[in-house]
Amino acid sequence: MTTPWGEVGLTRFPEDPRDRLRAWDASDAYLLRHLAEEKVPLSDTVVVVGDRWGALVTALAAHRPVQITDSFLSQEATRSNLARAGVEPGAVRLLTTQDPPPERVDVLLVRVPKSLALLEDQLSRLAPGLHAGTVVVGAGMVKEIHTSTLELFERIVGPTRTSLARQKARLIFCTPDPARERPTNPWPYSYALPDGVGAVSGRTVVNHAGVFCADRLDIGTRFLLQHLPGPGAGRVVDLGCGNGVVGTAVALADPAAEVLFVDESFQAVASAEATYKANGVPGHAEFRVGDGLAGVAPGSVDLVLNNPPFHSHQATTDATAWRMFTGAKRALRPGGELWVVGNRHLGYHVKLKRLFGNAELVASDPKFVVLRAVRKS
Repeated sequence: MTTPWGEVGLTRFPEDPRDRLRAWDASDAYLLRHLAEEKVPLSDTVVVVGDRWGALVTALAAHRPVQITDSFLSQEATRSNLARAGVEPGAVRLLTTQDPPPERVDVLLVRVPKSLALLEDQLSRLAPGLHAGTVVVGAGMVKEIHTSTLELFERIVGPTRTSLARQKARLIFCTPDPARERPTNPWPYSYALPDGVGAVSGRTVVNHAGVFCADRLDIGTRFLLQHLPGPGAGRVVDLGCGNGVVGTAVALADPAAEVLFVDESFQAVASAEATYKANGVPGHAEFRVGDGLAGVAPGSVDLVLNNPPFHSHQATTDATAWRMFTGAKRALRPGGELWVVGNRHLGYHVKLKRLFGNAELVASDPKFVVLRAVRKS
């Protein structure tokens, strides 16, 4: 990526030479050009929110910025990109969305997330640290910035306007108004599950902002909950756990099960732990933020339950699902099972047959299928 301060080499994480998706886009470049052209002072506390692969903080590393991200993969990409650029360790402070934000923010740069709820939560958490002189600039592709996005900045931070579009990217300029009364942050959000979903029927779900379907039970997960395997699996992984409702259902139905909740989202794992604790579930559980089943010992798992995503930010891709499936095969013991729910049109049965040599249809409806693959050896 070419920046006003030179070229920066960037990759996504995990690195894959076959991946043609860039680790930056036109909105990152637009934002950096604006900072240079307007001579925005960067000597004090610079906070970058939602920097997807570390492009912004890598370019601004000389100013020792703070990065706040919900994504483990983004954080790992940032570490790699900083090291590739020769940035000294500690020059960029890496925080998660679950960490307390800096008490004072002099420049706030916001890469607009796909989730409006996550943006609401992060602006609400950062607002107390803003002052009348804070420079607030948001960035995103035109298709990512909506009227609701601008209204959120206006309601939480202050008067807001947008730039002209360049290369299908746009900037958001917001002037903090410390005197205004800020709305209460509604996150995390809790609700009771409906009946007809097995062991978790009527149970409480806790969702931090940005978690998929945070205000209701998504229909894919509902379908999987209605067709979970019976008790006795032993060590179970809720892979891509989201709010943890699937793993919690397993633990409620089988107190002897050891459940590992895994997601690359810090918000999701926090939600899963809160959901688990809110229901007073007996038994043993572990909560881990990471890249799928990387770090889980080979042959140590009896059952993996998975509702894989098929988007990476705005891009539609099956790369994440494939990594989840391959990681599950490695982690499963011989005879261990991977259960997957997905949209019918995604054709996961083809991938599972190629990887495991088998794929059984457990249940189907007009939109979803539940598939079962067994590791043979």
